[in-house]
Amino acid sequence: MKNEMRLPRNGKEGALYGGIICFLTSLFMSTFSIITVMGEFNGKVALDIITIWPIMFVIAMIIEPVLVGRIAENLVKKFTQPTDSFNSKILFRIVFTVFGMSLCMTFIGGIIGNGFNSDTFSNFISSWPRNFFIVFLAESLVIQPIARMAMVKMHTSQDKKNAALAMMK
Repeated sequence: MKNEMRLPRNGKEGALYGGIICFLTSLFMSTFSIITVMGEFNGKVALDIITIWPIMFVIAMIIEPVLVGRIAENLVKKFTQPTDSFNSKILFRIVFTVFGMSLCMTFIGGIIGNGFNSDTFSNFISSWPRNFFIVFLAESLVIQPIARMAMVKMHTSQDKKNAALAMMK
């Protein structure tokens, strides 16, 4: 999958790809979680979303590449073969990443939203399965395809530019 058009080819592209995914996922889940907890959408809820989402985005951008992404990549290698399809590897990567990120972010989000108290673990236990399922669906059906589409567009543009430069030589 080294030269796969749908995936990043280097660290800079990986940061962009991860940034797109973290941006969309953290925005979606912060919005969803806050509205779910508050039970409505109004000006105060919008302000809470605007305040909390950037914090969650930064946390996700740190946790995913440093911890969860590395674990997920190792698990993908363990559970797939080199001959397995692109889609099977991506699906395993999504499952492992969403599992780890939803665990971390549900716990961290609960602490940011409610503080660390006696309800932290009971809220986590009731919220995490829902969050995992919702993020898994969002990542699989919307967010990952958007990030892969961005990679395809960027690689197509780069390849055209490189081909034009090669013809000029």
